[in-house]
Amino acid sequence: MVVYLTKTVTVSAKITVELRRKLAELGVKPSEAIRRALEREVEERTREKLQETIENASAILSKVDREDWVKSVRESRDER
Repeated sequence: MVVYLTKTVTVSAKITVELRRKLAELGVKPSEAIRRALEREVEERTREKLQETIENASAILSKVDREDWVKSVRESRDER
């Protein structure tokens, strides 16, 4: 069995007493809920940045003429 040790840091959040009570009633551990929410946020923002990068690259690539692409590919093959 392989165990990976990951460094962690403590993050705190202020919540209302009422929310804390409801979490306790439902058996929800705040630290786990916060961790999952932050992981989802990071995934979503990473996807958004990737989509933006793809759109920017697509805009640049769409300006290149098809014949230039073909010429470039042929030259690359000839260099091998």
